[in-house]
This record gives sequence, C-alpha cells and structure tokens, in this order.
Amino acid sequence: MIYLDYQATTPLAPEALAAMLPWLESQHANPHSPHRPGRAARATVEVARDAVAALAPAGGALSFTSGATEALNWAIKGTGGAIVTLATEHAAVLDTVAAEAARGRQVTVLPVGDDGLVDLDRAAAAIGPGVGLVAAMLVNNEIGVLQPIAALAELAHAAGALMLCDAVQGYGRMPVPPGCDLVAVSAHKLHGPKGIGGLWVRDGVTLAPLIHGGGQEAAGRSGTLSPALCAGFGAAARLMTERAAADAAHVDRLWAIATATLAGWDVNGSATRRYRGNLNVRRDGLDVARLMSDCRDLAFSAGSACASGSGRSSHVLRALGMTEAQARSSIRLGFGRYTGEDALRDGLAAIVAAAARQGGMA
Repeated sequence: MIYLDYQATTPLAPEALAAMLPWLESQHANPHSPHRPGRAARATVEVARDAVAALAPAGGALSFTSGATEALNWAIKGTGGAIVTLATEHAAVLDTVAAEAARGRQVTVLPVGDDGLVDLDRAAAAIGPGVGLVAAMLVNNEIGVLQPIAALAELAHAAGALMLCDAVQGYGRMPVPPGCDLVAVSAHKLHGPKGIGGLWVRDGVTLAPLIHGGGQEAAGRSGTLSPALCAGFGAAARLMTERAAADAAHVDRLWAIATATLAGWDVNGSATRRYRGNLNVRRDGLDVARLMSDCRDLAFSAGSACASGSGRSSHVLRALGMTEAQARSSIRLGFGRYTGEDALRDGLAAIVAAAARQGGMA
C-alpha cells in the first residue's frame, strides 16, 4: 500500500511510539495524583507540554485536549462577541460557529477567491466593533493554501477581537504568526498519536470551560490526561524541530515529482501560497469513485476525511467557485517525511494510467 493521505493523518513516528510504550506497558499512574508514581507521570506530561508548546508563539501556555476538534470547540464556545470566519474552514469550526449562531451569536462567514484566499479588504470590512473572535486556518486541510493569518490577526486586534488559528496542518512545518491568541493543534497530523491535541492560549486570555469536572489543565480543561499520549505528542513535536530542514527539503522534492507527473491536471487553490505537502488536483470529467476503485493499492482522498461518506462534494472546492462536477472530479494527494520518492512515482503512475482509461484521459 502506498500512502498518500497525510492530511487525513500522518504515520506514527517510531520515536513517538518508543516514548509511549513504557506508559502503556508498565507505568500506569494518574498524572494528577500526588504520590511518587503520579509525580513521575506528571513530569512526563510537563516535558511533553514544553516540547509541543515550543512550536507555538512565545507568551502563552498549552492545554492538552482530546484533539483539535475539542480545542476548536473550546476556543469558539469559550469566547464571546460576534465571530468572523472563512467559508473554507474545517467542519470543526464551521459546525461550531453554526451552533453558536443558533444560540443567537452573530456569525459572518467570509467567502474566498478562486485561489482559496480571503480578500483582506473584505475581511477588514467585516471585522469591526462587536466582533469578539476571528477564526482562520493556517494551512487548509483540503487544498493546502496559506491564509494571511498575521494580517487577519492585526485586523482582529484593531477591533478588540481575539485571533484563533487552526494550525493543525501547519504546526511544526512553518511558524505560527505571533499575533495569534488561540492556536489549535493535533498530534496525529505531525506523526504523533491519535486522541490528543492541544489549545495554546496567550497569556492574559481567559476562556469559559467547555468540559467541567476538575479543571486539571491550567486554562480550565477538565479530565485525566494520558501520559502515553502526551509523551508521544511531545516526542513527535521534538522531531518536527529536529527534522524541520530535512522534512521541508524532502517535501519540496516530492512536490516537484508530483507536479511534473500531473502537469496536465489543474491545481486547486493557489499554486504559490501553499504548503507543498498537499496537492489537490482536478481532471474535468474524472470519475473519482472509479479511480479510487482502480487504485486500491493507493491511499489518497477525494476530500476531507471528516466528510467522507457524507455524500456531499467538498465545501472547500465549492467555495472556490467550482461546479459540483468540478468538485467531484478532484483528488487530494498528501505526502511527507515517510513518503519515498519511488513510491510516489509508482503511485502517481497508477493514478495517471487509471485516469487515462477513463475516456482517453492522459
């Protein structure tokens, strides 16, 4: 199996697994207990917290959560005022702001251009008095485009609002702009374990709790932490720092191979303002369901894993102005640290050959 679905999840780093194993096999103390085993577990949690927080801006603290979905829900529901967000955000943001709107909170969802980027003049017009939160993704999970987070943060602060950055796809791969006040992250998108994420909160920002029952985390999140998951997250975060240059160079080589091989396909979203480990491409008339059936030995996507099985085409692609047919003739290829160049070439060759069998496509 050739795995080309890094935006859905990344392979677990061997170093992250090694860090987790002792806490799964022989060490079981609750990190919130005061006895010696509990203190040892707590120390492991805090070392991991420091490693994950090192990838965030200075001047804040990280609270561990069950994942980025919880972190985003907490950031949105724990703040007040009107909300401004983008039409291409993850469902964890869009569904949450819709729920807040149903409770009477004012919500503005800004459109994007055909390149997937928000128009800053339009954003400036929307982010004014009464806005309490601006929420935007650093790297889009479906098309990989980089939103102007720093500029949006300036607009938010000028209006007295907080800036929430969904940094899940970019965390550790690029700096999070220092103007952010809240940053949501996820371990399994950076070669860590599933089931753990975090919300970084700038010093001085307070949130209403999302989960009640003990307030174990400093920012008010309740629940017993898993030292194993924290240790795996921390190890994965350290690797993102240690391997940053090598990973980036490798992704650039993979991008060059992929775009050369798929030169006749249309790239969805900006071809320049993007993370190159995400390639979302379209071939008009392509039957993606048939393509995926013909390429059973490849793992790739027709959109977000969170929307798979819904029967809907990608809301992100439709937000770019695509027709339903165009959105349904697009695929997403994700690659990174553990993707071999030969494996990528073989996978792309299989995709090109299968597409060519559909009515003479090349």
